[in-house]
Amino acid sequence: MPEGDTVWQAARRLHDALAGRVLVRSDLRVPRFATSDLTGRSVLDVTARGKHLLTRIEGGLTLHSHLRMDGSWRIYAPGQRWNGGPAHQIRAVLANAERTAVGYRLPVLELIRTEDEEDRAVGHLGPDLLGPDWDADLALANLAEDPGRELGEALLDQRNLAGIGNVFKSELCFLLNVTPWLPVGELPADRMASLPELARKLLEFNRDRAVRNTTGRRGQDLYVYGRARRPCLRCGTPIRVAEQGDGSRERPTYWCPVCQPGPAPEPAPRAGRGPAR
Repeated sequence: MPEGDTVWQAARRLHDALAGRVLVRSDLRVPRFATSDLTGRSVLDVTARGKHLLTRIEGGLTLHSHLRMDGSWRIYAPGQRWNGGPAHQIRAVLANAERTAVGYRLPVLELIRTEDEEDRAVGHLGPDLLGPDWDADLALANLAEDPGRELGEALLDQRNLAGIGNVFKSELCFLLNVTPWLPVGELPADRMASLPELARKLLEFNRDRAVRNTTGRRGQDLYVYGRARRPCLRCGTPIRVAEQGDGSRERPTYWCPVCQPGPAPEPAPRAGRGPAR
């Protein structure tokens, strides 16, 4: 799933392509808005709010989209072949005389009133790690409200702070030297206090990067995410992976069992091995 840094990049690309220009084509391929026509209106701006994209359009309208797992917006020049997927996956087309923005596989796409309905769409979100509303103290207070909740789950809850996904969840817990299953209330006070700004630092470092990096090392981009069974970059212990979530939304979660003490699932038994005798 795209995280705050990649959604911020998408917003910047869309803004550069659309903002300040009049739409000459508008095609929203979802039943509720299929008859809506935005041609002749100017795009005012495109901004990210956590993992949400808000395309504000002349006349008090906002096109709200969310990429979730595999949605994307692609930008094309006139005459350029669209290559983001088959035509039946296209959900939106916005074009001016110079660029065409095509939204593929968008699970959330709605045309709303900017003044009346934007708050309904994104008002539930906590402070945006890459936004002008960032408030580290509020993010910290939000996280602390449920001290018994697993840290990894609390970080993914966009109502606490907006922009963290599964990659940054695993990487943050590694940098905090605890497992993602540690209850929030058991995180040492000094590490708890540093968490919001550490998260912001990671996303800011990556918002202009083509390849996400949390280590500062070239060729070794991530500490734990996606590195199951590979050696930890600190201690050499094989990285582990297990699902974390409530059953309906479990996500693969990575950690080092040595560098990150705390509660964690038992390793799954290896196939083909019977009980010890």
